[in-house]
Amino acid sequence: MSESENYKKGREIRRQLMGDAMVENMASNTYNNPTMEKFGQYTSEAIFGMLWSRPGLDLKLRTLICVISDTCTARWPELDIHIRMALRQGWTEDEIGEVLLHLGGYIGVPSTREAMIIANEIFQETAAAGAGD
Repeated sequence: MSESENYKKGREIRRQLMGDAMVENMASNTYNNPTMEKFGQYTSEAIFGMLWSRPGLDLKLRTLICVISDTCTARWPELDIHIRMALRQGWTEDEIGEVLLHLGGYIGVPSTREAMIIANEIFQETAAAGAGD
């Protein structure tokens, strides 16, 4: 695949949002076959290179939008990814928790509960990783 400017820009944005370790982990464990490799190339170009790079919203706000949309649509694996990205962009555990609680009044408590369980697992994992520094 020739690397378009959007593809290059998308790879850079993905790495900024996810960090080197997560990008490498996904490359090794998720995008490690021809079908998923194509998907990864597509998302790097179209989603990160074109959508995430648009003017008007910063990356921090875009990550919170993803956390909210994942919760509202019950996209639990994506929520895991997007909460990690939101933390990397500076959202605090308290802010993310408050956003999820707020959603309970609009989308229902069961989805909010599932999102908060996922968030708590990530918060604990992040704290444990930080304790080893």
